[in-house]
Amino acid sequence: MAVNYDSFGAKISDAGMIDSKAMLNQFKSLKAGDTLTVKFASKINEVCSKKGCWMKLDLADGTETMVRFKDFCFFMPLDANGREVVVNGKAYVTETSIEDLRHYAEDAGKSAEEIAKITEPKKEFAFEANGVLMKK
Repeated sequence: MAVNYDSFGAKISDAGMIDSKAMLNQFKSLKAGDTLTVKFASKINEVCSKKGCWMKLDLADGTETMVRFKDFCFFMPLDANGREVVVNGKAYVTETSIEDLRHYAEDAGKSAEEIAKITEPKKEFAFEANGVLMKK
């Protein structure tokens, strides 16, 4: 049965995608500086509440990946939390600075107290998507 999607960014299909648990295993095999081109399916945990310029996708075991969009050429709907998506692009491991973590927390509407608790950089599983499919 065909699945209907809204498409964002480059035109992609869901052919050859892996699931979020398999993606987590791929991330665990990467070191900082490694890049892997991949397509995977997941659920949106959070979208930037101001512009839709980033989203966090569920991987498994409470782990997430921060997804940004290639060259900021497209954004996600602000009400996309909880939606199922397929993303295509590059997976990599990065360390996010305290300043950036605080900025993202501010964008997500976190309180000043929550933002003040961010005191060390965070190793993150990151993803640069060139195309996204979101289930209708």
